[in-house]
Amino acid sequence: MSIHEECGVFGLFSPRPIDAANTVCYGLHALQHRGQESCGIVCNDDGVFVSHKDLGLVGDVFSAEVLKAFPPCSIAVGHVRYATTGAGNRSNCQPLEVNHQKGSMAIAHNGNLSNADALRDELELSGAIFHTTSDTETIAYLVTRERLSAPSIEEALARTMGSLEGAYSLIVMSAQKLVCARDPRGFHPLCIGQTPDGTCIVASESCALCAVGATFVRDVEPGEIVIFGPNGVKSDRRRCKTKPLTICSFEHIYFARPDSVIDGVSVHSARVESGRILARTHPVEADVVVGVPDSGLDAALGYSEESGIAYRMGLIKNKYVGRTFIAPSQDERLDKVRIKLSAIAETVRGKRIVLVDDSIVRGTTSARIVALLREAGAAEVHLRISAPPFLHACYYGTDVDSEENLVARGRTAEEIAQIIGADSLGYLPIESLDAITGGKGCCRACFDGNYPTPIPANTKKNRFETKLGEKNR
Repeated sequence: MSIHEECGVFGLFSPRPIDAANTVCYGLHALQHRGQESCGIVCNDDGVFVSHKDLGLVGDVFSAEVLKAFPPCSIAVGHVRYATTGAGNRSNCQPLEVNHQKGSMAIAHNGNLSNADALRDELELSGAIFHTTSDTETIAYLVTRERLSAPSIEEALARTMGSLEGAYSLIVMSAQKLVCARDPRGFHPLCIGQTPDGTCIVASESCALCAVGATFVRDVEPGEIVIFGPNGVKSDRRRCKTKPLTICSFEHIYFARPDSVIDGVSVHSARVESGRILARTHPVEADVVVGVPDSGLDAALGYSEESGIAYRMGLIKNKYVGRTFIAPSQDERLDKVRIKLSAIAETVRGKRIVLVDDSIVRGTTSARIVALLREAGAAEVHLRISAPPFLHACYYGTDVDSEENLVARGRTAEEIAQIIGADSLGYLPIESLDAITGGKGCCRACFDGNYPTPIPANTKKNRFETKLGEKNR
């Protein structure tokens, strides 16, 4: 099993009505790697929200006929999702739409609140009725509650941010404005761009800006709220620099597309550097360096450049098969590995292979890939991982809510290598994380267990479904 990805958010604000749904759809295509479970678009037709959301990939959910049904508009928001809190069902598809006393609102959220349980309990005790099991609805309730007394949607969001703990990159659409916000710790990325016709774009990654012909303007600062409205673009930095930065290190290691730039750091360069560090810290005599597609390729290139061992394509990915972690059961995950990857025998036969991948979670996928190379005739397989050992659960958007199945827990690298059938195993040293993430401060809790926020007792992904079932008994 690989690590589950984040979600992706995309929004636009145009000075005039445009074919917004198509533009958002292109942006979501570029962010598809961040969420393959569901997707949605909400367009603002002069204060009337028109939406379409469903389970599935962007290309399947948004056919030409569906996109034609959207009217031209000047404000729109979109989302691709992988469930980190709340089950993967239609009710949890985003953007989430809310009608309240002050008007309508649509919200798209990337991240995970570490205090979602406490906030939800408080809201339910005050009479709130939840229709989803996603923590995004908790944020929506808090914003609408604050909006009753706040003079604007952005002020309501600013007040809400004082109650939120954990990771959130948000885009909120009201009848007249598009508002985006990033948590003060900056867990996950959010950036702003602009198209030649003056349309402002907000997206999880800069690669989505390129997909719609927008030029990168800047990152949304951790803690910042940016407002796009009839009176121009404004920024609220009251919550900036109020907490230490804990940028998710897995954005650079795995989640983000290599052509993205996050907080000034090229994802491609970060991964190449991780490979260089691996070559220096875990050298081995070998004939060929092979990367696991896709997020292991850049690190493999770095390993090759630093070690002088030839880089070759030894594994081919079937691009029409989704990421293996989407499959819910172990048997399905293994089946997907078999059809997702195949070895190039001419590259690996009789060779000593350095196999570079981004992570090991349970170890099942790694074992299968090592077996593929051996079946193709590899003489030796030395696995190198461009991340430290994954030892702890993540509560900020990565779908690993339990430590019990993490293969690195309580095992040495030698023991893990034996389990997965590799001749040797080397991990990226944890002290190297700052070097590859720009040295601004990164979250490494999944590696060292030092969480930047308090963690509640119940952290299971399906905790809200479980509580609902208990209430219905």
